[in-house]
Amino acid sequence: MIVAPPSGNTDPLGMTVLHRGFDTLALAVKANIPLELFKYLESQKELAEQERREVLIDYNGVKLLLKPHGGNGYRFIASGGQQGATWFFKKPNAKDDWGIRLSFGSYFMAMHGLGRAKAHVDEALTRLGVYFGRDSISISRADFCVDILAPDFELIPEQFVMHSGAGRRDFVADADKSINGKSGRTTSVTVGGPRNRQVIIYDKRAEVIAHKKTYWWDIWNHTLRYIGDNAPCNHTLHRADNPPTILSPDPEQAQANRVWRVEFRAGKDLLKDTWGIRTWDQLFDLYGDLCRQSGEVVRYTEPDPTDSNRARWPNHPLWEIACAEMNDDLIEMRSGADPKPMKEVHREQHISTIFRNVHGSCITIAALEGAEAEDLPETFADLARQMQDEVKAKPEKAAKQLQDAKERYVFIRRPELT
Repeated sequence: MIVAPPSGNTDPLGMTVLHRGFDTLALAVKANIPLELFKYLESQKELAEQERREVLIDYNGVKLLLKPHGGNGYRFIASGGQQGATWFFKKPNAKDDWGIRLSFGSYFMAMHGLGRAKAHVDEALTRLGVYFGRDSISISRADFCVDILAPDFELIPEQFVMHSGAGRRDFVADADKSINGKSGRTTSVTVGGPRNRQVIIYDKRAEVIAHKKTYWWDIWNHTLRYIGDNAPCNHTLHRADNPPTILSPDPEQAQANRVWRVEFRAGKDLLKDTWGIRTWDQLFDLYGDLCRQSGEVVRYTEPDPTDSNRARWPNHPLWEIACAEMNDDLIEMRSGADPKPMKEVHREQHISTIFRNVHGSCITIAALEGAEAEDLPETFADLARQMQDEVKAKPEKAAKQLQDAKERYVFIRRPELT
């Protein structure tokens, strides 16, 4: 039994919802690419193979980075970057109707939502010259998540209550015996399998830092700014009595900034075989009910010391909050953050990383040449002159390298430069 906490209430336990929305979406298209597009992709893939790099393709306004290889039965793989989808195309075959597959990552779904994903698919397929109908789309995976700032929450695997047929994977890390006397702190618990129903609670803050998904700080802090303006993003947004004004990856703030993600994943078998979800319309109509059932089949509970029957234990407040958010209208959920400044931050981070690498390499060269600290300015100037001479001596090579770099970073360059 799931009981949604009253909408808009503050949470005395200090938990604040920072984000809710679709996280990953994958689908197949019952269609083959036209012969003209196949020939174009084939020629561009040959170029990519020769140069051993991704090449930028532009087909009727659809810009993608084409990889020099295929995979898993698909001849071509191409990426639209964070603002698009990753596409997989088969060689046209009259005996194989399902010639296209694509997937959206967490950034796109968080920033744009499910409705924009559908519009993106329709527009891209039309521009690519692919003929498709309402029943040509088959949803193969759909994940929904809720991120909750919960500084005092401790994940305990034994507090999961699940159907006897479900499996469970536990991950333990961050050993810290001096504080709690245990061998480690559980950072993730996964229930179920990827092709069917999968429910996960994990330390999202740690995952964001480990995989350098820096955009999540902007998304979470956008929500906190919204709360600060007394204008919650939606009427079910739960927040602590005194939520922080900003989150930080600073290790000193790790405990206070601990963000836990509750994620419901629906794989191909659960979508099609159990729920009959294949098309967009069926996803829009039934996915909310699917999430609601997932929160009942798998529960994270609060132990009742007077009751040895775990199935009767009540839901943990974190689980109640997550399920309440998932039981709301799921279709157009997105963070509300503006992607333009986030794109600028992403670009500046790339520039900063590359600069540090160049700076460190120059100092290494200086060390190998026997320079002292006071010689570094002149060494840097000499290296700059050498690079200028290299460009002048091989202008065509330099121009080619510059163009390759422009294509590689096409999706994060300034709009006026792309």
